[in-house]
Amino acid sequence: MFGDCGLRLPWLRRVAGAGDGGGSDLDPVLLVSGMGGSILNARRKKSKLSVRVWVRILLANLEFRKYLWSMYNSNTGYAEALDPDVEIEVPEDDYGLQAIDILDPSWWVKCLHLTDVYHFHDMIDMLIECGYQKGTTLFGYGYDFRQSNRISKIMVGLKVKLETAYKASGGRKINIISHSMGGLLVRCFISLYNDVFAKYVNKWICIACPFQGAPGCINDSLLTGLQFVYGFESFFFVSRWTMHQLLVECPSIYEMLPNPNFKWKQQPLVKVWRKQSGEKEVVKLDQYNGTKCASLFEEALRNNELKFNGKTIPVPFNLEILQWAADTRQILDNAQLPNTVSFYNIFGISLDTPYDICYGSEDSPIGNLSEICHSMPQYTYVDGDGTVPAESAKADGFAAAARVGIKASHRGLLRDKQVFQLLKQWLGVSQKSQHSSSSSKVMDMFSDQFSAPMPSEHMF
Repeated sequence: MFGDCGLRLPWLRRVAGAGDGGGSDLDPVLLVSGMGGSILNARRKKSKLSVRVWVRILLANLEFRKYLWSMYNSNTGYAEALDPDVEIEVPEDDYGLQAIDILDPSWWVKCLHLTDVYHFHDMIDMLIECGYQKGTTLFGYGYDFRQSNRISKIMVGLKVKLETAYKASGGRKINIISHSMGGLLVRCFISLYNDVFAKYVNKWICIACPFQGAPGCINDSLLTGLQFVYGFESFFFVSRWTMHQLLVECPSIYEMLPNPNFKWKQQPLVKVWRKQSGEKEVVKLDQYNGTKCASLFEEALRNNELKFNGKTIPVPFNLEILQWAADTRQILDNAQLPNTVSFYNIFGISLDTPYDICYGSEDSPIGNLSEICHSMPQYTYVDGDGTVPAESAKADGFAAAARVGIKASHRGLLRDKQVFQLLKQWLGVSQKSQHSSSSSKVMDMFSDQFSAPMPSEHMF
């Protein structure tokens, strides 16, 4: 029934290539997703049936509120579903690859080829074409991205996945390819399980990681939410406000706030045009840097609340999560890459990327700070991938074998031909190619001799 819509049937081609032995001489590859990059299923504790709640196009808003809205438990460090009878699971089908491939695998999404939800799909196809085999030399790691990047369940899950890939490939060390926040997860693992990482990992290729945070996107997400889809399609997807109510209780989001201790070229700011109380109406521009933003978030979200199952639940800015995230930052900063592991960093450039945020205007100032949560910001932009500034993404602090800037969007890097060319080169599955300055998208490339840790001068 799919023939009439011109759908590629990638799963048929993949199955046909399995078991031919072509990938036996390859080091295994583990793909690690980032924020929003894993399928999440919800299941009632006494039921074996589950429903996909992320990503889904139809009934997205309804199912998201019902199952994914959470509250942070300061005793455990976990974001727990508002409905205590609900458990969130990540599917392990296809050796972990299904969860990070096409995030809404409905037949009609494949039929219409809605590439917005094609996550690692093209990269998985490329690797299989190079001879990698699922379950032997190709694996995926998806996880509950609401949780902290250092939470025990996620760390142990990654450890088990590395052990599985190592054994399945006959004791060959693994090459990790991470995207976005997945790089922070791997960095936490290095800090907490350094000996395990050294034992199982050969190379780590990091793509679009917000090593020092993503100021514009993350600051705004805590105040007004995130909009994933615009235009007519937005009526079928999770709304900005619905997403906002999740993110305020989402430890991983707090862990991507801009690092206040990093020496940015220019400190990222949140600006608010405000009415000053008094006999005369005075308008003033208040500015908040990384160390002062918490007071703004706290005041703006003081009266934030949601309705769930007929109850009104307060959802203020969570200072306990902020402290947890500060401890995570220390773990991230303490990470030491084993000298047996080669590190490569790919980041996006040449796209306007939100940096400073401004709410209100001189002509239309903010009165009560809670109004911010119902307004749309104005951004100032810097160079990056549209989500993560290049200054943050290339500030890994490791002795890198290479750092490469490529003109592509944050998610577009996962299907960029130049990225694929580099991956093949670094994985040793194709001949090395020379990039001429006249035609290459690549810039900011450093060989080993220049790859001392990045200087802590201004970034993003």
